[in-house]
Amino acid sequence: MKIAFVGAGSVVFTQGLLADLLAFPEFADVHIALHDIDQDRLATALAAARHIAQVRGATPAITAHLERRPALDGADFVINIVQVGMGEATRTDFEVPARHGLRQTIGDTLGIGGIFRALRTFPLLRGLGADMAEVCPRAWLLNYTNPMAMNVQYLAEATGLTRVVGLCHSVYWTMRGLADLVGVPYEEIVYRSAGVNHQAWILRFEHEGVDLYPRLAELAERDPELRRRVRFDMFRRLGFYPTETSEHSCEYVPWYLRHDSEIERLRVPIGDYLGIVAANEADYERTRSALAMGEPPAVEGTMEYAPQVIHSIATGVPRTVYGNVPNHGLIPNLPATGAVEVPCLVDATGVQPTRADPLPPQLAALNRAYLSVTDLVVRAAVEDEPRHIRHAAMADPATAAALPVEAIWRLCDDMVIAHADRLQPGLRAVLASEVRPG
Repeated sequence: MKIAFVGAGSVVFTQGLLADLLAFPEFADVHIALHDIDQDRLATALAAARHIAQVRGATPAITAHLERRPALDGADFVINIVQVGMGEATRTDFEVPARHGLRQTIGDTLGIGGIFRALRTFPLLRGLGADMAEVCPRAWLLNYTNPMAMNVQYLAEATGLTRVVGLCHSVYWTMRGLADLVGVPYEEIVYRSAGVNHQAWILRFEHEGVDLYPRLAELAERDPELRRRVRFDMFRRLGFYPTETSEHSCEYVPWYLRHDSEIERLRVPIGDYLGIVAANEADYERTRSALAMGEPPAVEGTMEYAPQVIHSIATGVPRTVYGNVPNHGLIPNLPATGAVEVPCLVDATGVQPTRADPLPPQLAALNRAYLSVTDLVVRAAVEDEPRHIRHAAMADPATAAALPVEAIWRLCDDMVIAHADRLQPGLRAVLASEVRPG
């Protein structure tokens, strides 16, 4: 069996996935194909992979490829962990909007940061889809690259690939955290979530048939510090807990980032992701130096979904994971073409999404606003229509709350200029002075 890593130079993430994969005895002799366009990062990933295999007592074939097609050739699974532009592009995503007075915290899902992260990723996804169709047409593409919903919808519409599932750990770690809060072992809780990536909702949260939401609400009522989290503020007002951190959740609604008082009340960390980027870069440098000096880091598992999905498909052992897939009626009151996050059954037949009941109306309303932005970004790329970039920014809840419409268009122009070389040619137009009907 061959497993290809696209963007393997994301070394710390690659290490965690490999530690999980090679912990399965069935995968002791798989072929791991690592691909990255950065030669230094690829060499570091290769050294880390060899070390992990040794620690795990596995003997996989490990190959490294600067070119993508040889890495993909004959693959059974492709794990996409690419970040186009790396830290430099992410800093641009924050610095340019900040000059226009727009606040962001994470900037990888919605908002100006999410829009342009998607637009610079889409050309890579198109090429990846074309290569897979030719050299590994039966492979499963397991996507970790954000913005998840935009990327999954684009893959479905622009590449023709059907064996695609987007994987994210937010539901799992949310439930781990909630189990700790209410004092119930994670293994004993029963839960169900549905919605969109980074804005799904915990619809069921039980222990031995007892609803745990009242206990969670009581904890928040007693603890003023819990009430100073965006997630708990949303829970108190909407009745359901969101599946991503407060830093994420505040960006997908219009209520928080616009107001100094809300930023203070809920301790919203503006620009938080810039610190994460710096920490990731420092982690990479430490890992590279440690491997070069013969002092490799400890091998630690991550509980990520991709190794579990691969194991279930390869062995038939059934599991349930949360996956991001085209809706197609899975959540009836969300748009059919949008990408939704639902429980998926995984076994030898593949990944099978499960249907959810209609979401409560207040939750569906927020998810529909999210998916409206997502759809406009995909439309911009698929139709090669640069005006849809501006339409997406105008529809984005946090951006629209913060800036007047003319400022949104000027900001989009500045972002297009800043990222021009990474965008498909038809989307590089500067349009602030061109406002026309149609």
